Amino acid sequence: MRRIVCLLLVAASVFAQAAQNQHPVSGRRYAGVMGAAGADWLVRPERAAEEQPDKAIELIGIAKGSTVADIGAGNGYMTWRLAERVGPTGKVFANDIQPEMLNLLRATVRQRKLTNVETVLGTFDDPKLPANALDLVILVDVYHEFSAPQKMLRGIRESLKPDGRLVLLEYRGEDPAVPIRPEHKMTVTLVRAELEPEGYRLDRVLEDLPRQHILIFRKTP
Repeated sequence: MRRIVCLLLVAASVFAQAAQNQHPVSGRRYAGVMGAAGADWLVRPERAAEEQPDKAIELIGIAKGSTVADIGAGNGYMTWRLAERVGPTGKVFANDIQPEMLNLLRATVRQRKLTNVETVLGTFDDPKLPANALDLVILVDVYHEFSAPQKMLRGIRESLKPDGRLVLLEYRGEDPAVPIRPEHKMTVTLVRAELEPEGYRLDRVLEDLPRQHILIFRKTP
């Protein structure tokens, strides 16, 4: 009997661990966070052609003077572009959960002499952003890595102004030709299934980039 009880406890523990690693609504398995040791990959020379970040920012449409947040900012690949876009009257909150990444990001900001970036050390389930303050929150190849996506989405929603936007850039899960591992890609249907129950509505999907969707969400009333 004791052996059976032990086996049942082990099985329950394995099941609970598996459940923690997948989305409770969609069943999607979380990809996991890239460590700071992989930071060089974020600034690989070919990324500009593969993702066209400047075009993405242009398509999203970000006004001068806006207050935005770059969640999962890493070493600042998108952050400095956003900071230049919003200008000195705007502000960028650069969020990451890894202090090492934020150190790299601060170095990038200093090198580019930008004064409108504030770094934010978040946690896996809380972005630590100011409430009702943001015109835009952007997640570039990041959402699929969240290990507590529902809590993160609720925190992001609280940080957005009533007319604020949440923008996800994700590699197209519908396209097998996109050379990215499946757990690092998402379909539009999958993103909607996970975001809409958390108080978001899909506003637009832009398919102008070589490999990624641009998914623009707004808060539901």
